[in-house]
Amino acid sequence: MRTSRSFKARIGLSVLFSSLTAALCPGQEIASLASVVDQVNPKVVKIFGPGGYRGINSYGTGILVSSDGYVLTVSSPLTDTTDLVVHLFDGRRIHARAVVAEPALDAALIKLDKVEDLPHFDLAKAALEPLAQAGEPVLAFSNQFEIATREEPVSVQHGVIAAYSKLHGRRGIFEAPYSSEVYVIDAITNNPGSAGGAITSYDGRLLGMIGKELRNSLSDTWVNYAVPIQALADFSQKGIKGIYRPKPRLPAVTGPHGYHGLVLVPDAVERTPPFVDDVAPGSPAAKAGFRVDDLIVYINGEKITSIKEFRQLVDKAQPGTLFKLEVRRGDHLLSLDLKLDPLPAKSAPPKH
Repeated sequence: MRTSRSFKARIGLSVLFSSLTAALCPGQEIASLASVVDQVNPKVVKIFGPGGYRGINSYGTGILVSSDGYVLTVSSPLTDTTDLVVHLFDGRRIHARAVVAEPALDAALIKLDKVEDLPHFDLAKAALEPLAQAGEPVLAFSNQFEIATREEPVSVQHGVIAAYSKLHGRRGIFEAPYSSEVYVIDAITNNPGSAGGAITSYDGRLLGMIGKELRNSLSDTWVNYAVPIQALADFSQKGIKGIYRPKPRLPAVTGPHGYHGLVLVPDAVERTPPFVDDVAPGSPAAKAGFRVDDLIVYINGEKITSIKEFRQLVDKAQPGTLFKLEVRRGDHLLSLDLKLDPLPAKSAPPKH
């Protein structure tokens, strides 16, 4: 089985290099790209953990960012286990543990056990590089579709940076935990298992980390993107030193009268659906059983289609008011009772 996979990987690389011939400058040799692949592959690892059920893969990708085994990858349930295993380029299977995660960056740092002198990307150097420009050709390295195990090379794709733009993902259309500037890539890079992979220049410079699969639930299309390494460098460097602290939770939205503790997604469009973005610990909403990503669909039997309608009904109510809400959680419709409290001490209503 290993021979078959390795053979397919070599065939894939041959096709890749053949297709790049026209894009290379006059006199540039195909062998130079082959050497870049050989240089980068040892710095990309295959990650294996729990999963295999709906929406969660049991495999992924990571980027080595230190010689003693720190790996930058995406934040996901895959890394939330004591049975995390990483496969290195030389065939070794190494146990690993999660060190720190930052939901706002959708990034995590894991540490391999008892390793040293590993090939890795120089984060400090990569962070000082200028951002890549639209039109720049790139290579994408990842363990997409679990093609590689042990010493088998990860997959390599080539593409072009189509844009550098803010990722505007909204719940219910795109599931996008990260919402800052990204490289939008003109290649199908964001596949199962690809998240956490490396985007490099044609000379092997680390440009960014491949994000999660980002699918539009309305049109069934994907966005292929990578988070620039400049946005991840501080998190990674502080995480390695053990001094990184995840960003604090968002403050709970409070009405001018009663307090519920729900933070809804940004009201960005005329009829933004009332999805829950955060729940304040110990708040009435937390006690009622609300969770992040719940969609509020009914309040006291009245259908709610926007954040504005939610605020009109709830944010002006007095403490002690009881609301019966219906929320959609995944494929289920749940009934939750929300009783407003007085405003907490030293808390002020937000400006709408």
